Amino acid sequence: MANERRLYQGVQNKLQESIRSGEYPAGGRLPPERELAERFGVSRPTIREAIIALEALGQVKVKTGSGVYVLDASANKTGLDPDVSPFELTEARALVEGEAAALAATLISDEQLAELERVLHEMADESVDGKLISELADQKFHHIISEATHNKMLAAMIDNLWHIRDNTPHIHKAYQSICETVGQTRVKEHQEIFDALKSRDAVAARAAMHAHFSRLLNKLIAADESEQIEKARKRALESRERFSLNHLVSET
Repeated sequence: MANERRLYQGVQNKLQESIRSGEYPAGGRLPPERELAERFGVSRPTIREAIIALEALGQVKVKTGSGVYVLDASANKTGLDPDVSPFELTEARALVEGEAAALAATLISDEQLAELERVLHEMADESVDGKLISELADQKFHHIISEATHNKMLAAMIDNLWHIRDNTPHIHKAYQSICETVGQTRVKEHQEIFDALKSRDAVAARAAMHAHFSRLLNKLIAADESEQIEKARKRALESRERFSLNHLVSET
């Protein structure tokens, strides 16, 4: 079962990259199932599973009798400045989802807790050898919590923040750079959120969600610092080569 799940998620990830790269532009159709199955070397049911996942993420729309259409993923549909930083987005997510977790702890149903537990197992499957394979279970986990608040406005806000995270190129790139190698830590943090929700402890649920986003922010900041240091080092090397005057000094 886990292998089958990873198979369709691998196809899903490749299709997402093709959409982001512009190979399949917004408004256009994906190739037929048969063609995609041949391209990726998988069965047509696996292609269908991948497309269902993409539709759940709001990246494609299946039109019966017509085909699968790529949706406009522009973050500008939200009315936000396209230059919003990964730090601003993560801070907003911490504030909104922290309170959502606290509210959900008092209202979540046994059925939603059972669904969260199933998604935790999926998340563990997505993090084989500590490396992140897919983020679908992660998004499902946060979506279930948002629905458990029984507040449509909160749920819409959280879904919108996820949309921006996944469809704003520089933000998605920043998240990918830190999430790909922290699979087990990610599972542990979500387990702590789940435990607090199961205990109906609003204070603990809020704290666990804040701790999750605090780690993300610290990782994002550290990654940005490393990138800036590397850029500065490269500029210094280029200046040294350009202005060293070595090309003017005669050998003796």
